[in-house]
Amino acid sequence: WTLLALAFAAGSASAAGDPAAGKSLYATCTACHGPAGQGNKALNAPKIAGQEDWYLTRQLQNYKKGIRGTHAGDTYGKQMAPMAMTLADDAAIANVVAYIGTFPDTAPAATVTGDAARGETLYKTCIACHGAKGEGNKALNAPKLTGLSDWYAVTQLKHFKSGVRGSHAYDTYGKQMAPMSMTLADDKAIMDVVAYINSLGKQSALARQCGKAPASSGRFFYPEARLTVGRNLL
Repeated sequence: WTLLALAFAAGSASAAGDPAAGKSLYATCTACHGPAGQGNKALNAPKIAGQEDWYLTRQLQNYKKGIRGTHAGDTYGKQMAPMAMTLADDAAIANVVAYIGTFPDTAPAATVTGDAARGETLYKTCIACHGAKGEGNKALNAPKLTGLSDWYAVTQLKHFKSGVRGSHAYDTYGKQMAPMSMTLADDKAIMDVVAYINSLGKQSALARQCGKAPASSGRFFYPEARLTVGRNLL
């Protein structure tokens, strides 16, 4: 058992990646995702700073394996796939993900307009996996949703609904997400639920600024969170 434990610990340390080694690898990513992973809507490059390392790792592997970025309708995924191929192996992926993990998690400005109150009702379907606060759950392979580029969340929900994502034979977890996206009847429902997810991030940031949430609960910074306590954030 001792040997197994040591082997597991060594494997975990290796999987963590080396941020210093990842810095040079990230140079390829800077043009689209930005020097601090803040994303660029004009280039259809989402914010990646603050996303969980296990999820970034999986998606980079999926791009390399052709699980993502090969569907005929995935225009921007096809642009991402060759970029993922510049990462030679799992160690390179671990290193670049570790470097991304050093970026400040500054929340992007909201771009989606929707009915957040209606979105709250729609979001109830999402809670079981993604959590009541959109914090995600690694055990269920559900990434966190707060702090994402909201326009990207809209695009991906549409992709899950249309089969652009979640239809590949080896996209195990995407296949779990696809039927969930079908509970959103139309584009308005998608906009509403994303508007509600935006509000979750703002509420979390305001609570931390007021000292009502532990620092370990997240590290978003929302400039617009400097609001009078008690005002309706929606």
